[in-house]
Amino acid sequence: MKDFINHIFGTRVPTPIVWVVIILTLLVSCWASASSIPVAAKQYQRTLIRSAHAYWGLNAPIATFAAQVHQESRWMPKAVSRVGAQGMAQFMPATSSWIAEIYPDALGSNQPLNPGWALRALVIYDRWILTRVTAADNCNAVAMMLSGYNGGLGWVHRDQRLASASGADSATWFDSVEQYTSRADWARRENRRYVRLILLRWEPLYEAAGWGAGSC
Repeated sequence: MKDFINHIFGTRVPTPIVWVVIILTLLVSCWASASSIPVAAKQYQRTLIRSAHAYWGLNAPIATFAAQVHQESRWMPKAVSRVGAQGMAQFMPATSSWIAEIYPDALGSNQPLNPGWALRALVIYDRWILTRVTAADNCNAVAMMLSGYNGGLGWVHRDQRLASASGADSATWFDSVEQYTSRADWARRENRRYVRLILLRWEPLYEAAGWGAGSC
């Protein structure tokens, strides 16, 4: 920052209004960077589309999957989280081993750090979860699917039962099931934020960039 200021102003001291402009410019730049599609995403776009079409059909919600990868790893193939989740799809070791075992023809050996494997496994696992949830419409079904991907399908079913027992609509995620859970507070916050960021923030970003349709 100091070098940047010296380069622009030399020995002159910026006035207060100039400082405000500099700070606002930097803030806008940071916001734009955080809200944009990573350059690496384009490299894997075709791979994602092929995998999605293979396991979801030609109407696959590509923008949803892209948004999910964005949230999981920002498209970094070698990403490893502090809790041990691996690769672009951020599978925990036990989950990646399990999904490879039940879909050997599609996935072969367990390779979570391989971009093609990770994207293929992500759409396959998403499909596996989606077929096991009951929802009012596609948007709510995908919301529950994402909740299950992040925190486990069993928790989605428990949350639905809790919502139903409380008189809420167990087939609607937003403003209904998402408000009911017995998870730890940190897990609830992470899970609910995960779903909303993907469907309400990142999915529209990828739709606007021409990646295809989303789910909501």
